[in-house]
Amino acid sequence: QVQLVESGGGLVQPGGSLRLSCAASVMFFSIYDMAWYRQAPGKERELVTVITGNASTNYADSVKGRFTVSRDNAKKTVYLHMNSLKPDDTAVYYCNARSRFISGLNYWGQGTQVTVSS
Repeated sequence: QVQLVESGGGLVQPGGSLRLSCAASVMFFSIYDMAWYRQAPGKERELVTVITGNASTNYADSVKGRFTVSRDNAKKTVYLHMNSLKPDDTAVYYCNARSRFISGLNYWGQGTQVTVSS
């Protein structure tokens, strides 16, 4: 059983920066690949970025070069550093954990709101 708690969302102006955190309540954090998704009103949930247990990363084209995902296995936390934020980045951001060994075993956080507006 895995519990994920996101934090760090808020209101930021276009061009600004924000850091999201996702704290995982697990025994062995490194066996999970971690991901950030986002969902804007009226839109489908979108995969933003993935960071694997050995810290390799992938990004959606829409955020590449602006967002950076990282993980601290000792703190059992994954971060999303968001720079050069745009109004289109406005969404609820969700943390996701997926077991590297059990296909389909998947956990979600409750989400944190990010609003980019002047």
